[in-house]
Amino acid sequence: MLAALPFLLGLSRRFSPIPTLAACFLVLSPVVGSAQPVSFSQDVQPLLAKRCYACHGPDVGEGGLHLHQHDPALAELESGAHAIVPGKPEASELLARVSSEDESMRMPPDEKPLSAAEIDILRRWIADGAKWEGHWAFAPLTSPTVPAVENAAWVRNPIDAFILAKLEARGLEPAAPADRRTLARRLYYDLTGLPPSPEALARFVDDDRPEAYEQLVDELLNSPQYGERWARHWLDLVRYAETNSFERDGPKPNAWKYRDYVIRSLNADKPYDQFVREQLAGDELAEVTPETITATGFYRLGTWDDEPADPVQSFADEIDSLVGTVGQVFLSLTVNCARCHDHKIDPIPQTDYYGMVAFFADVTTYGTRADEKTNSQWNITPPEVSVQVAAVSERAEKLKQRREEIEKLGIVRMAAQDQRKTEGEERAAVLAEKLPQLLTPGEYREYQEVVAELEAAEAQQGLPQPESILALATCEMPPPATHVHQRGNPHSLGEVVEPRYPELFGDSPPEIPLPADGARSAGRRRVLADWITSPDNRLTPRSIANRVWQHHFGRGIVRSANNFGQLGTPPTHPELLDWLAQWLVAHDWRLKPLHRLMVTSSAYRMSSLANPQAMAVDPANDLFWRFDMRRLGAEEIRDTVLATTGKLNLAMFGPSIYPELSTEVLATQSEPGKGWDTSSPEEQARRSIYIYIKRSLIPPALTAFDFPDTDTSCEARFITTGPAQALSMVNGEFLNEQAGLLAERVVREAGEELRRQVSHALQLALGREPREDEIADGVELIELLQAKHGKDKREALRYWCLTVLNLNEYVYLD
Repeated sequence: MLAALPFLLGLSRRFSPIPTLAACFLVLSPVVGSAQPVSFSQDVQPLLAKRCYACHGPDVGEGGLHLHQHDPALAELESGAHAIVPGKPEASELLARVSSEDESMRMPPDEKPLSAAEIDILRRWIADGAKWEGHWAFAPLTSPTVPAVENAAWVRNPIDAFILAKLEARGLEPAAPADRRTLARRLYYDLTGLPPSPEALARFVDDDRPEAYEQLVDELLNSPQYGERWARHWLDLVRYAETNSFERDGPKPNAWKYRDYVIRSLNADKPYDQFVREQLAGDELAEVTPETITATGFYRLGTWDDEPADPVQSFADEIDSLVGTVGQVFLSLTVNCARCHDHKIDPIPQTDYYGMVAFFADVTTYGTRADEKTNSQWNITPPEVSVQVAAVSERAEKLKQRREEIEKLGIVRMAAQDQRKTEGEERAAVLAEKLPQLLTPGEYREYQEVVAELEAAEAQQGLPQPESILALATCEMPPPATHVHQRGNPHSLGEVVEPRYPELFGDSPPEIPLPADGARSAGRRRVLADWITSPDNRLTPRSIANRVWQHHFGRGIVRSANNFGQLGTPPTHPELLDWLAQWLVAHDWRLKPLHRLMVTSSAYRMSSLANPQAMAVDPANDLFWRFDMRRLGAEEIRDTVLATTGKLNLAMFGPSIYPELSTEVLATQSEPGKGWDTSSPEEQARRSIYIYIKRSLIPPALTAFDFPDTDTSCEARFITTGPAQALSMVNGEFLNEQAGLLAERVVREAGEELRRQVSHALQLALGREPREDEIADGVELIELLQAKHGKDKREALRYWCLTVLNLNEYVYLD
């Protein structure tokens, strides 16, 4: 394999492999002196928080200056000066200190100075009156008016008007529309995570009906693969895995049922508010079903230490992981930052954190090492079936005991040599031969009856087997009192705190009904779920609308999707975000119509081509003047390879699969290979969402391409370019094996003629007719491998197919 590496890396520029790291960087410089008005929430407050709060924030106020609130920021300092004098930059000490040439006077001390652009932001803000706005995310939802624009012909739906209005205000134009092939690939990957077949791509490109694009959107939204694609986004958020982490990293039985619940819910277009309520309170709803019970597997997805040195601390950490995930995933709010003290930046006191903890006071630990199933495995077998199963099991156990008793009677009467044989593999044969001779006729007749009855019991047909679900199976009733943990220490208890919503919402205290006698849970989680999914909740619809946008446009309107707080990234289009949130609620919280709205917009249909003017004004594409190219994710790459070779198995649901891992990878565990099974080749060819997620043993094919850490919520995956990726794609066993399968497919479908083989391989991989120069390059490489390096025609073709699977065009999406 290594002998071919120089040829794979020496291909023409048209067929460059995955780019080097250096080629992927673009230096971005802010534009100084921009005419855009300065926004306190988007420009000034994040700058103050990042560069000034360490010395002049809520906790520390050196020189008497606190910059986190309006009044103390404008107050007189210990020196008698004022840091900020509204309307007078020249009189503002803050501006003088950050722009000073004297290192002993310049702020912040011992750090990189503020850039010219950052100083300009502060100067213009102060000159404009130093207006102190409330934080955008903490304000109620607005109902923005769709803006008027000059280029009305570009507007397909209101999304375009919001995007275009900002572009026109900066003198920019949107990029030209993408071609039909690019649009189709973009849609297929965004909505299903799979490439279109060359035939499907050709049908769409040749379909000139005006409604062809919208019909393709509807077809893909109704595809079963839609749920698999978007479930993976959700699983990233809720830190889904099928093991506990820590040294033993034991299994979480039936975790895959939660994964399948998410896929089914998304395919059914279950309203998002219902989806949330089922996960938070599926055991407390008016109608509890196996489906809603499965949803509460959400509570059991986090890490669990099966042998903690400090059980009290360990359980506090479990609940903290839960509260942090609920806050970040459903509200995009970092409530968990107030575990040990009041939130450093956002208006979330420590009592608000423990008020959220109190909603989960009846939630039990995942388990104990002695018996982890009691708390985490919910038996959903119908009572009548349980009774039948129990009766059959009890009868079988008694028959086994009686069979063994009779066999012992015969064994004690055997010769010593035969007795020893009954202790090994010959036991059954010895008993069959000797028992008729050594037992009395009555004993042997009973023995035959017992064996026959036991076989009938064990072979009983038609009886459903008991079924369990990973879920919140056991609650603590009555729930214990929730105390503030002083400095976050669960061994140092402070005041008692009742369930409460974060005070920044300004909502009335929750009304929690008293549980009935004998209730299995406290009912608090349903109250919390109803509040989170209320149409009046200012964060929930913003959060999910932003996440859907993120996965269609490459980044959210708020880039920090898990943190809408003051240290998060401000929204680039706050009016659009509020409009989308209101639209979602008005359309019954259903996500498929929201997808359709976004992907049918002109904004989504733009090409990724750059233009110099826009690059100079908005190099980061904050204004969405073009579509951002992206690399395929880990699962997309693996699934695409399987689809290209024709081996992809689209079977859905069920227990997870185990790809083959090398001995070296298995050896990285404390007990090498423990907990990792081997699936059949057919099962291994299923989609990547069905891969078993063992926290201590994520397959390298996934980790090389930025599969997320499963211990915490992942709002957005990193997109890196590194040497491990090229090594995985060129030298990895999976890609080399699949290259061989692609070569077999090419010969099978294109025949023995070399040019047709090369052309067909490119068409299967790229979904388009290859150019003549591309075919010529492929033929040249294959012939060189045969003539100079002694490869036979099949092995040379395999190397060429490996090259095809490494093309930029194959793993990057315009």
